[in-house]
Amino acid sequence: MGDILRDTPAEGVCRLTLNRPDALNSLSYAMYGELIDQLESIRYDHDVRVVLLTGAGRAFCAGHDIRDGGRPDWVSEDLGKAQWQRRIMDKLGQIPVRMRALPQPVICAVNGAAAGAGYALALAADMTIAGRSAKFVNAFHNAGTGHELGFSYMLPRLIGTQRAAELMLTGRTVMAEEAAQIGMILRCVDDDKLIDEALALADAILVNSPIGIALTKSSMWLNADAPSLEAAIELENRAIFMSQSTADTAEKRKAFIEKRRPKFTGQ
Repeated sequence: MGDILRDTPAEGVCRLTLNRPDALNSLSYAMYGELIDQLESIRYDHDVRVVLLTGAGRAFCAGHDIRDGGRPDWVSEDLGKAQWQRRIMDKLGQIPVRMRALPQPVICAVNGAAAGAGYALALAADMTIAGRSAKFVNAFHNAGTGHELGFSYMLPRLIGTQRAAELMLTGRTVMAEEAAQIGMILRCVDDDKLIDEALALADAILVNSPIGIALTKSSMWLNADAPSLEAAIELENRAIFMSQSTADTAEKRKAFIEKRRPKFTGQ
């Protein structure tokens, strides 16, 4: 068994499970590379409509494994400290970017602790739900600053600058219920219903056309920083034109009228 498991819990859903439960799913350097490879593979897999990211055991992800993380095989050992660290972070920083760039929505199901890099993964997902026992721990200060992997970009956009400042500067732990209340995650649910709730959310997405979902996700994230309302509308208009020219969108309209589940063909 690998450190990242991939399976299909429902048709159209690809589940990636961080699988080092004895280490609270803390991330090794090999896992960063494996996660990037999985995301790249999923990007072009037309059978995958939704991605579900979760952790095995009693934690989602305890962040980087400082005890047994291995070594980064993409970095030369003869580099100076600054050059070595720059190359490390350059690769790690690809992960949230690739999650946002996937045409498929990413749902993160947080079980237990999400600390450090695990916290950032939860923020990078398109939607995150958490079990009631889950907690979000800013462990970045242990590495010298209160941010990493786009944390300082994502958190203020989710909860506003004042709340983000408090959480980033103090490192205060946030429990799941508070995270839902302040809009950091979509909602919290009973621990034993976490995966079922995530799959139900995925199913609500699957009834919409794949190209419509991909274009909507793209527009949503690009328009978060649109320079104007007019620019945002122009991007939406282009997405509408592209989507409405497809057979899948026609099938979605037909299925809605006929009150049945659509059958998409990728056409």
